[in-house]
Amino acid sequence: MSTQVYDVHEVHEVDSRTTGDLVRNVVGDIQEIMRSEIRLAKVEMKEEAVKAGKTGGVFGGAAIFAFFALAFVLGTCAAALAIAIPVWAALLTMCFLCFVIGGALYSFERTLVKRIHPVPEQTISTLKEDVQWVRRRTTSENISR
Repeated sequence: MSTQVYDVHEVHEVDSRTTGDLVRNVVGDIQEIMRSEIRLAKVEMKEEAVKAGKTGGVFGGAAIFAFFALAFVLGTCAAALAIAIPVWAALLTMCFLCFVIGGALYSFERTLVKRIHPVPEQTISTLKEDVQWVRRRTTSENISR
C-alpha cells in the first residue's frame, strides 16, 4: 500500500471576487435570462397569432360559403324540386341541406381552433427551469460560504 505525502505549505487558490461582484454577476445573469424568456415568448405568441389569423380566415370563408349556399342552392334546387313536390317541401329540403353543410364547416372549424395554444408553453417550461437553476445556484453559494 502506498502512502501519499501532502505538503503542509501548499497554497490554496482563493476566489478573489467580492460579494458585490458575485451579486452583480447573478443579477446580470438573471436579467439576461429574463430578456431571453421575453424574446422566446414573443416568438411563440407570434406563431400562435399567425395560426389564429389563418383559422379566422377559414371561419370567414365558411360563413361566406354558408351564406351563398343558402341563397343560391336553395333558390336553384328549390325551383328544380318544386317540379316534383310542393314548393314549400322543396324550400324546406334545401334549408335542411344548408344546415348540414354549415354544421360540417363548423365542425371543421372547431378542430382548427383546438390547435391554437394561446399560452407560450415553451417559455413557461424554460422559466420553471430558470427558477430551479437560480435556486440551486443561490443555495450552493450559501453552502460554500
